[in-house]
Amino acid sequence: MIRVSVLGAGGRMGTEVVRALKGAQDMQTALLLGPDDDPSSINPSNTDVAVDFTSPDAVLGNTLTLIGQGVHAVIGTTGWTKERLDQVRQALDGHAGLSVFIAPNFAISAVLANRFAAMAARYFESAEVVELHHPDKVDAPSGTALGTASAIAEARRQAGMGPMPDATQQPDPSRGRVVDGVHVHAVRLRGLNAHEEVLMGNPGEQLTIRADSFERVSFMPGVLLAVRRAGSIPGLTVGLDHYLF
Repeated sequence: MIRVSVLGAGGRMGTEVVRALKGAQDMQTALLLGPDDDPSSINPSNTDVAVDFTSPDAVLGNTLTLIGQGVHAVIGTTGWTKERLDQVRQALDGHAGLSVFIAPNFAISAVLANRFAAMAARYFESAEVVELHHPDKVDAPSGTALGTASAIAEARRQAGMGPMPDATQQPDPSRGRVVDGVHVHAVRLRGLNAHEEVLMGNPGEQLTIRADSFERVSFMPGVLLAVRRAGSIPGLTVGLDHYLF
């Protein structure tokens, strides 16, 4: 049995993770931590894998603590930057065999949409990303959308493509955030859960790639897969695609 502790166990995603763990025959719930609990209580004597769904402000400290404790980590909390990821890599030095897995999105549909977008990017003159979420989400654009934009940009670089056409000239245009030349737009609307559209265009044609997660249960197969694979790739791994493809 895999002993799994959950940080942020009382939150929206954490509650769903706890429910999924109870339904998994090869896992058992270890510690369930809230925002006021000490993550250093998690250690190899009580936990094999820790799952973090807390907040962008707390997640880096939690991750560094778990590394120091020698516990594999599966992180679903967003808010990661290159500098933060570098801190995690540095902390993992000297911890042979330990793994930290970070997923911008655990939904299989979202991971596949990102993959399809990267495959298609070299064939289209223009590409933009629109992400749509419930208004309780604390970050914008989403980590998933930023990852999709980066994948599109890398595919375009590898294909030797130049900048996308855009004749906008006004001093303060509303064109979303630009990520490596790819515009990313964020919508926050009551009634939504988690959705992403990738729009690609050529003269006379358009391709739309869309992923919709209507309920948080859609993320649980990816979370459980990451827990089962914890330790299989030592060090820092970002993206569920590393376990799917």
